[in-house]
Amino acid sequence: MFPKLFEFSWLVIHTYGFLLAVAFLAALWASARAARREQVDPAKIYDLGLYIAVSALLGSKALLLLTDLGYYLDHPREIFSLATLRSGGVYYGGFILAVLVGVTMARRQRLPVWKVADCAAPGIALGQSIGRLGCFAAGCCYGKPTTSLFGVKFTNPYSHETVGVPLSVPLHPVQIYESVASLLLFFILWEWLKRKQFDGQVFILYLVLYSSTRFVIEFFRGDSERRFVLGGLLSTSQAIGLVLILAAAVLFYYLKQPSAKPAGAKAR
Repeated sequence: MFPKLFEFSWLVIHTYGFLLAVAFLAALWASARAARREQVDPAKIYDLGLYIAVSALLGSKALLLLTDLGYYLDHPREIFSLATLRSGGVYYGGFILAVLVGVTMARRQRLPVWKVADCAAPGIALGQSIGRLGCFAAGCCYGKPTTSLFGVKFTNPYSHETVGVPLSVPLHPVQIYESVASLLLFFILWEWLKRKQFDGQVFILYLVLYSSTRFVIEFFRGDSERRFVLGGLLSTSQAIGLVLILAAAVLFYYLKQPSAKPAGAKAR
């Protein structure tokens, strides 16, 4: 819809990249605010933010390459093509690597891991809400054709050239669907910080609600890069979402045990 935010001679600022940066900053700000509420040093959260941001970018690109490994093995130069470099990658790849890096760094800094995870969960949802607006502006991650009142038409040739979105065809605005859902999820998680019964509960709630929402939205996705598993029954993101819901159930059982540190307990 509006892929270029600013263009002057050789200088081009893409809307997607700008909103992605805003998304990271907003997520970090919300996580630091949550940290104050949870009696965690906000400065530590800001320190973790850089590692998490870099790992999220790398992880999303890595999963993008893995989901289409055959193509990139046959065309290795495409790994460094403008189309690949401009692509935001696959969200779950960035999320999983960011979690692994975040847990590792939190332990090194002797921070309460699950309390930090709770602080990060609302920020992640807020960042996603903003980031998906960037997808909508760029035209990537587009939806299937629709005759419903919600259909939107992309008309910018630059979007078609860079991300392949069909032009002048009513499509489900799945980017907006996910943006709105993520914003609602942010408010739910923010409120749940005050109600949680044990550390890690807010993060678990994020895993379940986001994965469930994404599972449904995937049925309306229409971009050609979708990769499917189980004989085409599920998309890659749907399969990963199911695994994360299972992981959330295991975490819930483990962290809810009486031996686990109660919510609000101070870290030593």
